[in-house]
Amino acid sequence: MASIQKRGKTYQYTVSHYVNGKAQPLRKGGFRTKKEAQIAGAEVEAQLSKGIVPHLMPAPIDEYFDKWVKLYKSTLSVTTQRHYQYTSKAIKAYFGSTPLQEITRHDYQMFLNEYGSNKARETVEKLNTHIRACVKDAVEEQIIHHDFTRKAKLTWTTPSKRSIEKHLNYQESELLLREIRNRLDKGLGYSLLLLALTSGMRFAELVGLTRSDFDFVKNTITISKTWGYMKRSPEGFGPTKNEQSNRTIKMDQRTMLHFKKLFASTPNNIHKLVFYSPKSKYKVICNTAANNLLKKVLTELGIEPITMHGLRHTHASVLLYKKVSIYYVSERLGHSDIETTLKEYTHVIKELREEDELGTVKTFEEMVV
Repeated sequence: MASIQKRGKTYQYTVSHYVNGKAQPLRKGGFRTKKEAQIAGAEVEAQLSKGIVPHLMPAPIDEYFDKWVKLYKSTLSVTTQRHYQYTSKAIKAYFGSTPLQEITRHDYQMFLNEYGSNKARETVEKLNTHIRACVKDAVEEQIIHHDFTRKAKLTWTTPSKRSIEKHLNYQESELLLREIRNRLDKGLGYSLLLLALTSGMRFAELVGLTRSDFDFVKNTITISKTWGYMKRSPEGFGPTKNEQSNRTIKMDQRTMLHFKKLFASTPNNIHKLVFYSPKSKYKVICNTAANNLLKKVLTELGIEPITMHGLRHTHASVLLYKKVSIYYVSERLGHSDIETTLKEYTHVIKELREEDELGTVKTFEEMVV
């Protein structure tokens, strides 16, 4: 049984503990009453009986999170690491150096409520995802024994850019693809639009492609890097957004044939970039120019304009509409997990659910008894 000692105005427990035959007692003080110290000591003894050695040293949440990011997230892209820095800043502003052991579910919910009072849904979700992953590791390391992020309710106020990101429907996508193919001889920008629509790549991945990434035998493209195309990006080649973003995707033969002819008829460049633009500050077709070209084509077709990122959403939406597995769509887009895909394409999934519902009823109505 734990022994209790009074230290000034507070109480301390001491629990017997041996490592390799040597006494290494576990002590913790600061309890207001003797009863509190007895209960805490009993909990430690119960953990020891199960082979669990409790972590008694305070672990400040700000320090633990920063160390966790440095250890597990250092290989991510600069842009993604910046999001973790934003989370770290929010933790420091609200919790300071409060030990993980002292944070309750109530405390964490209060933090989320305050943080989300002027933030978009996507921002709050990202912060919660970062902290939740960190806290789960702390539980696994036995630094804390309860996940205070469990069952947290996310709150937000401003609309999320992701939730209102426009995309084309299937018929509009057909019109756009046909028009792009008709204009492929009018400039490299149209080749960029073609690949964006038929591959679903992120813009940084598109402009980071080199000729060696194209396999014209297997009709595949390997995505393993990005290119810095804006001020906040690293200069030149950089890593993809996450580990799952390193992927090889199968492409349609018509698109691949266009690029095979393009490579054969145009000179290479020092970086071997597919979408090289020597006059551009960043040496590739800039995002603004691509968006303007896309807007021009869509306007001429009488379709409400979308952005280049909207083409990525369009690609995924078209695949889901054609009943392609959401697991494959997630893999093809390079999402970190299936939950990301489910969140981003809820609108399509809801539409397809109605079709699935009718299909299910029809299946059993037509089944031979």
